Amino acid sequence: MIDYDLSKIKAFAFDVDGVLSCNNVMLFEGAQPCRTANIKDGYAMQLAIKQGYDIAIITGGRSQAVRIRYEGLGIKDIFLGAGVKIKVFNTWIHEKGLQSDEVIYMGDDIPDFEVMQQCGCPCCPNDAAYEIKQIARYISPVNGGNGCARDIIEQVMRAQGKWMTGTEAFGW
Repeated sequence: MIDYDLSKIKAFAFDVDGVLSCNNVMLFEGAQPCRTANIKDGYAMQLAIKQGYDIAIITGGRSQAVRIRYEGLGIKDIFLGAGVKIKVFNTWIHEKGLQSDEVIYMGDDIPDFEVMQQCGCPCCPNDAAYEIKQIARYISPVNGGNGCARDIIEQVMRAQGKWMTGTEAFGW
């Protein structure tokens, strides 16, 4: 369980590679690298949006497939090509009127380090880099790309009494 006052959480932010997708990308001749996306992560993300949570995707990658996938779930704040993630994170929370302690950020590698130091509840998948695990408040038992986002979203929504409530919980 996440050791944090989950009643504070109003928003989630996620890295893509190694968090919402597995640590591998398929390389095809003449095409962009291909990523995976976990369906259970997607279900939890779209439900969180319907329940009023803000969600941001902050990734150094530039794949339009990533934008299409997460826009399709109702996520509006998708930041591709984020070379320095802390700048994007700070701008996003300011624009949303959020405090750092109201945000869970899930990252898995060194580019996520600064954001994880600033957000209220830094989380990571089980297969995150050593340095990230050292500063994470919660390490999901699930590897990146295999439902770690669902893990943290479900815990927050359960703690706030928003998991499996209302008709929107039973559909896409």
